[in-house]
Amino acid sequence: DVQIGDQTIAQGDAVTALLHAANRDPEVFADPERFDITRTPNKHLGFGAGVHYCLGAPLARMEGAVAIPLLLRRLPDLALAVEPDELVWNNSGLYGLTALPVRF
Repeated sequence: DVQIGDQTIAQGDAVTALLHAANRDPEVFADPERFDITRTPNKHLGFGAGVHYCLGAPLARMEGAVAIPLLLRRLPDLALAVEPDELVWNNSGLYGLTALPVRF
């Protein structure tokens, strides 16, 4: 058996890691449920860590640095097509939106 915080996990118990919760820890992030692309510091785990760090992370960061400003320049009126509380979130293992309805 092992004790983690106030939770005991008995030998033989099944354990599932919910990775999508890692970047929403209120002890690490102020207002963790709010999307804030400028959040600093931003100790997220989106690209993994250590030996499991994503090899594509530099390319993904570069794509974001190029694509997001270009998108906003080309579609300056880009906005949600629904109210934020109408968005449907997928919580089945990979946290994210099931759809992102926008208008421009």
